[in-house]
Amino acid sequence: MAPETFQRMLQMLQIPAPSGREERMAAYVAEQIRAADAEPRIDEQGNVWTTLVGCDSGAGPLALASHTDEIAVVISAIEADGTMRVQRSGGLHPWKLGEGPMQIIGEGDGLVAAHLSFGSGHTTDPKDPITQFASGARGITWADVRLYAGLSAQELAARGVRVGSCAVPAASVRGPNVLGPAEDPLWSAWIFDNRGGSMVLLQLLERLRAEGARPQRNLNLCFMVQEETGLLGAVGWARRNPIETFIAVDSSPVPRGTALALDGSPATWSKDRSGHFHHGVMADLDAAASRAGTRLQYAVYAAAASDATGVLCAGLAPRCATIGYPRENSHGYEVVRASVFDHLTAVLFEYVTRH
Repeated sequence: MAPETFQRMLQMLQIPAPSGREERMAAYVAEQIRAADAEPRIDEQGNVWTTLVGCDSGAGPLALASHTDEIAVVISAIEADGTMRVQRSGGLHPWKLGEGPMQIIGEGDGLVAAHLSFGSGHTTDPKDPITQFASGARGITWADVRLYAGLSAQELAARGVRVGSCAVPAASVRGPNVLGPAEDPLWSAWIFDNRGGSMVLLQLLERLRAEGARPQRNLNLCFMVQEETGLLGAVGWARRNPIETFIAVDSSPVPRGTALALDGSPATWSKDRSGHFHHGVMADLDAAASRAGTRLQYAVYAAAASDATGVLCAGLAPRCATIGYPRENSHGYEVVRASVFDHLTAVLFEYVTRH
């Protein structure tokens, strides 16, 4: 794992990008595309992509797509004293966050420091949520959660904070943290999904440029918005940009009973909550993994979806697949094997230059 890979992940983890407010990540991605001597494009939804001309002009175009948004909390009400009630944006649960420092993405360029709280303990009142949590009577719900910024409602409004503003964990607690063997460590962070996929696509672009390699067919490297809140960016982009093959480059969660290992090898989704992915594309990805000196793991999910799911269900591409990096603790402080990102980049390089 090259030191620059760690540094890039560190940079990307610091960028807040909740659904609907991905503009900071979009600006970073566009800058990296330009640095690789390619031309970024951006549409009205906020999707960013670049197109590389392939060797075979008659082959159907290919899109490799990562999403740029992250799960978050969204402010649902602001009381007169500035206390904020919140709901989730995307598949986030309060117990995944815990109490801790947050940052609110205000209107314009503003970021507002805040703190997420479940309330004070030291009580035995059976009606108090803390007593109920401690006794195991029930779990934490979003109705029990409050967000504090130390500002009144009027002061929050002046800082661009309103109902509908989102908040994410503060940069200081995001990671990545390094653990395990030095030669191939684990990384933990809040959250890799889907900075990992975006980093891989940028690495792929840079390798293609550095080696003077061309993809076999016209290749769109896409960075999509609002995946966590309905797969919206990818579906909108695919409606406006006809393609034959759409591959989501995303994470691969490891729920109980899933035979995935954090051993550095990428994983493909054979089936998710909506249907089966294209077996021909998966076979080609498997062959690419062998040429890249790694293996491809397979997963079946009952409760997962990717941008490829949205494109497949909308009938916008006949060949769809998802490939990614296995991650433990999905939608929380996630854990990955650091080497998986370089292996995934190598697999995709073999795939786009041969298929």
